[in-house]
Amino acid sequence: MAERDNRRGRQDRDETPEFADRLVAINRVSKTVKGGKRFGFAALVVVGDQRGRVGFGKGKAKEVPEAIRKATESAKRNMMRVPLRDGRTLHHDIEGRHGAGKVVMRTAPAGTGIIAGGPMRAVFEMLGVQDVVAKSIGSQNPYNMIRATLDGLGKEASPRQVAARRGKKVADILKKPEAEAPAEAAEA
Repeated sequence: MAERDNRRGRQDRDETPEFADRLVAINRVSKTVKGGKRFGFAALVVVGDQRGRVGFGKGKAKEVPEAIRKATESAKRNMMRVPLRDGRTLHHDIEGRHGAGKVVMRTAPAGTGIIAGGPMRAVFEMLGVQDVVAKSIGSQNPYNMIRATLDGLGKEASPRQVAARRGKKVADILKKPEAEAPAEAAEA
């Protein structure tokens, strides 16, 4: 009986939450050999659960479907969690860099949608972000754009994380400073 329960627990752990994946780029690559050229394919895939987890991976193979499968498995191994405000946008504006690629990501009010180009859009859609304004500056290489985007998202901190780091309460972190200004003006 215990053995059967143990197997069941293992099966439950193996079943990962359902991930969505997006093929960002596919490249035909060649290797020159003695008899001519051998062609292969390189795939870049972004995977996410659309609830705050995202990852990217790349894979190379002789056939396109095999390259995509390898890239998807690589992406699932390299997932990261990103805190989202109200499950729809970023907590604060952030910049990310990788190589010559630089990206700027800004929070946006509800209804804005995803204003971002190509590879960045794929990352935000797989992450579950609904409202964001983003701009890529510099490199247009999809690999560098995705890495720069994930670099920036890795720097994002939620109010809860900031409060814990500073040893304060979340309410103290989110308190508006304008409430104190009118009181000082009334005294003068």
